[in-house]
Amino acid sequence: MLLSYLRRLFQRSSLKEKNTLPAELETIYKKAVNGHTLEQVLWGKALLNSHYIPHDHDKAREWFYIAASSNYGPAHNMLGRCSHFGWGCPLDLLEAAKHYERAANVGDLWGTYNLAILYMRGLGVEQNMKLAFTLFRRAALKGHPKSMNLLARFIEEGWETPANPSAALEWYRRSAEGGDYRGQHNYATALLSLGKAEEALHFWRQAVKDATPDILLAMQRELSRPHAPRDPELLAELNQKLTRALEAAKTAENATT
Repeated sequence: MLLSYLRRLFQRSSLKEKNTLPAELETIYKKAVNGHTLEQVLWGKALLNSHYIPHDHDKAREWFYIAASSNYGPAHNMLGRCSHFGWGCPLDLLEAAKHYERAANVGDLWGTYNLAILYMRGLGVEQNMKLAFTLFRRAALKGHPKSMNLLARFIEEGWETPANPSAALEWYRRSAEGGDYRGQHNYATALLSLGKAEEALHFWRQAVKDATPDILLAMQRELSRPHAPRDPELLAELNQKLTRALEAAKTAENATT
């Protein structure tokens, strides 16, 4: 009965659409309807933002709920994301916190990180920096690069723990080497302050690939300082990405007015 329901849950509109699905996405779909929790979450994510199938946030949430019924951490986390951003449901930060907590309780690192963000900022829950620190530390110790970056920030600033610049630098390094662009920027900034310009440039070159506009602006400020190392190609790429981001923001603003 469950498999029959799963197969009915997402009926693609035409044979043509089915035939144009990439093989990898087709495999994900087949495994999802056969009860594989990982693929159920991946198929739900595809319904949120894939280029190959129509977006359907309501059906995405249904897939996440099915996977969450097996107490699958990433599914709880994605339900939290849906409530956090209003994907297929009203935006509800308290509900998001409940889902993130369920994810964290079964060891999901993204759920742990997202719950920590809510407690750090007081979003949907009462601000609790001590709990945020505990959650970031838990995820960081298990290898989550974004949590490493924020754990480093807590240690650097002395939030809920004694300030320790050398320990903070080590966590920024681990975050940067783990691929987090915020960690890469923060580590590069620290390296530059230590006179290690070439090492700093290496991590800024990594960060610019995925950085959001706020980090691109921060990078631009650092690289524009008189003592900053010169890398014309990096600056050109950074400025190009910033220009595109600003144009996209203007387009989005015009679409809502």
